[in-house]
Amino acid sequence: MSLNSQVIDRPTSKDLPYVEANLTYLVPMTEKPVNYTYEPPAGIRRTNGTYETHKLPIYNARSISENITLDKEGFAFSEHNTNVRNFYDEDEILQVYYPEAEQLLKQLTGATRVVIFDHTLRNAELMKQGNNNIKEPAKRVHNDFTAKSGYTRARRELAARSIDDSEIESLLQQRFAIINVWRGIADTIQESPLALCDAGSIAPQDLVAGDLVYRDRTGETYAVTYNRDHQWYYFPQMHRNEAIFIKCFDSAEDGTARFAAHTGFDDPTSPIDAPPRESIELRTFVFY
Repeated sequence: MSLNSQVIDRPTSKDLPYVEANLTYLVPMTEKPVNYTYEPPAGIRRTNGTYETHKLPIYNARSISENITLDKEGFAFSEHNTNVRNFYDEDEILQVYYPEAEQLLKQLTGATRVVIFDHTLRNAELMKQGNNNIKEPAKRVHNDFTAKSGYTRARRELAARSIDDSEIESLLQQRFAIINVWRGIADTIQESPLALCDAGSIAPQDLVAGDLVYRDRTGETYAVTYNRDHQWYYFPQMHRNEAIFIKCFDSAEDGTARFAAHTGFDDPTSPIDAPPRESIELRTFVFY
């Protein structure tokens, strides 16, 4: 079943099992949010934003997964077996997982071209041990790109692949999207699962563009302010042969879902001794 297949009714949370958990939102502010990815110079705060938590129901979407699509809700779910043996092996990610994901995205979206440009491994325990290439789960409601930075990042990454300017502009004049491919890479995920917000429940004013400052550049992402209409879903107990797809940007402005907010969260049903969540997310350009 295509992730873009049309369904008549939107998924409903009615009668779905759920957990209640605290999700962290940006408090509305007048200045532009700024977050540093590294320890900034003396006198500058790591972030200028203030955050608040709201206890919300997060609905188990497994029973309605076939009715959830990238173009309506902004996220989707699929089973997919991978031939990767060790996700902590960089070469294996690039040589095995990237081609797998490229074919999977083409199959599920009907894309004519897929460019995978980034990946992030998450494991809080390894991060604490000082592994700088691994991050902990992100636990603020956010979206990775904005209406502006989707184009900016596309131009930057395509140019880095020696694609000439005329071809880049031609690609960006047609519809394209940025889709994350998210997967658990160890045993069943029991801790810090991923929550996804139905893009149709997000009002434009809920999305707040903020600067994400790296040592060599500044990107732009959306922080999210609280709205009681937000509808949150998750896929509990995810296995290694399952993947989530997250729409982080879509150039289409025709009512198609463009931005799906997401966050890791503390699941109150997690065992006290649950192993830390181990996951990988790929960031990809999908050209239709």
